[in-house]
Amino acid sequence: MALQRLLINLLVLCGLICIIFPGVLAEPERRENMSMSLSSPAFEHKGSIPAEYTCDGKDVSPELNWKDIPDNAQSLVLIVDDPDAPDPAAPKIIWVHWILYNLPVHTIGLAKGVRDGDLPMGTLHGLNNWNSTGYNGPCPPVGRHRYFFKLYALDTELPDLSRPNKAKLIKAMEGHLIEKAVLLGTYQH
Repeated sequence: MALQRLLINLLVLCGLICIIFPGVLAEPERRENMSMSLSSPAFEHKGSIPAEYTCDGKDVSPELNWKDIPDNAQSLVLIVDDPDAPDPAAPKIIWVHWILYNLPVHTIGLAKGVRDGDLPMGTLHGLNNWNSTGYNGPCPPVGRHRYFFKLYALDTELPDLSRPNKAKLIKAMEGHLIEKAVLLGTYQH
């Protein structure tokens, strides 16, 4: 009887605490609401990519910075692609410009014109649509194209996929995506 009374008093107390302090017993806020971000000092989100980072210039990769990587992330993936190829008025293919995977989660970005030897330890390459590795910048044949720099946080480190194309990499990422950040730039000759 005394135990029942104690349990009832505890339940009443918990109810009062929840009324006075809503959310005290609720689940902690999930990390997905924190919004990992990706940016570049070279261009603003939805802004024009300077020619230096394209086939009209030095064709070097822009500096990229990211933050708010989820605590449970084990690796990062970077994919840069153009969904407007060959012509934004009649797109037929998503043209892949750059793929990196297994970027360490402790990194905070990539330097401008980053070379293979300067990539963080453990980073692996995928194949772009030129069937090569590394960055190949915007080079649209006609019109203003959109270039999506996409950073994915995964809950695992992927095995060595032997220079995968985008489809193979996306398949390997299935079930492991925690969060995604996007930086959009545009370019026209």
